[in-house]
Amino acid sequence: MRILVSGGGTGGHVYPVLSVLDALTQIVEPIEVVYVGHERGVEASLVSRAGLPFEPIAGGQVRGQTPWRLARNLGHIARGYRQARRLVQSFRPDVCFITGGWVTVPVALAARRGGVPLVIYLPDMTPGLAVRALKHLAARVAVTVPETAAHFPGKAVVTGYPVRRAVQEARREEGRRWLGIAPEENVVLVFGGSRGARSINRALTAGVERILPLAQVVHVTGSLDYPWVKRAAQALPPEAQARYHVYEYLHEEMPLALAAADLVVSRAGASVLGEFPARGLPAILVPYPHAGRHQEANARYLAQHGAAVIVDDERLSTDLVPTVVGLLNDRPRRREMAARARALAVPDAAARIAQVVVQVARRANTAGTVYGVNVEGLKVEG
Repeated sequence: MRILVSGGGTGGHVYPVLSVLDALTQIVEPIEVVYVGHERGVEASLVSRAGLPFEPIAGGQVRGQTPWRLARNLGHIARGYRQARRLVQSFRPDVCFITGGWVTVPVALAARRGGVPLVIYLPDMTPGLAVRALKHLAARVAVTVPETAAHFPGKAVVTGYPVRRAVQEARREEGRRWLGIAPEENVVLVFGGSRGARSINRALTAGVERILPLAQVVHVTGSLDYPWVKRAAQALPPEAQARYHVYEYLHEEMPLALAAADLVVSRAGASVLGEFPARGLPAILVPYPHAGRHQEANARYLAQHGAAVIVDDERLSTDLVPTVVGLLNDRPRRREMAARARALAVPDAAARIAQVVVQVARRANTAGTVYGVNVEGLKVEG
């Protein structure tokens, strides 16, 4: 089976694709993949690290752009469409699978023009601009939770969030050994994405000395803030420095950090709906206020299910550290939050989405020989 895939802009759009491709290799042979993304997007490095063929195309954002930038970006999108068309014609995929991000628009349009069936997976609780624009072209739309299915009547399949196998399989003891932290210690993991979250970084560094007597802190700063956060850590007393672990970014090591953690502080990108439940991690979520309310919806879902606490970005300086300290001092509440999170996990979500992809490809393929896979139990909603 030949599959054209795309998703970009954030790791939350890329990692689900990689998880589904991993699951596809377990049920279909042979499989040929081409990943399409923007050459300067985070997807370029992540896909390269995964060892998959990557084809860069032009593109640009539409939301929130000045008129002249919008005109320029529309021109980039048109060029990206022509590039994607040539790729569809040469690669001749059986199916196209996308998540989100503006780079997926020309890919999906080119697939439609080439008669290639489209499957969308929406990681977030609510669809972004790209997915809303493309949903009418899709044969099926896989969604993480039932509440999201209403956005895609007659097309939605509830699958859960496809968590990377490495995140599910990482062992707590191994994570503690990698970090050099004793098994009996509390560990707070703080991160905000590849570029980081400046407001979280500032609030944490301002009050980290209040947390360190209760827990060791693993702080993934992102590339922009790492230099000054590292300097701030080095200015702490030696005993505090030993308990404050500052990293610019974690790639393959992130599953170990998640496995080692007792409490996590992060933005509320789509991955929180899958990775934190998979690990049974109680969370303090800080939705990014400029993400089109997607992160707010993600955080609210976990909070309503008792798995997370929300701290507003504008209240970080006053509320973050007291919230962390309060949860560290309340072990029964953390245990309850962990249990509530674990109840939301869907361990076979990647396999479920892979089945949807195979089902759509099989229906579009008149021969229908290599796509024989059990798709029972995948109910289309609406």
